[in-house]
Amino acid sequence: MAAFRITITGHVQGVFLRAGAVKKAHELNVRGWVRNMEDGSVNIFAEGEELAILEFEEWCHHGPPAAKVERVQREETEEEGYKSFEILY
Repeated sequence: MAAFRITITGHVQGVFLRAGAVKKAHELNVRGWVRNMEDGSVNIFAEGEELAILEFEEWCHHGPPAAKVERVQREETEEEGYKSFEILY
């Protein structure tokens, strides 16, 4: 099992990135959350099997078609025991 905090910067808000992240997380059985930040970035907490997390992170590098991802930063962290993946507001 692995857990990461992921920050995505670029034109990543208002382009269905959060909804796309939820869909991809459900496909991969990744748990955690995604939320927009005031600085225009998107912040994600993701936990699950390491290979699934790595595939999820790879998706984050391009996101949905309307996104213009400039940078993805990943930081390993402790698991928190989430049961699902959801959008935080």
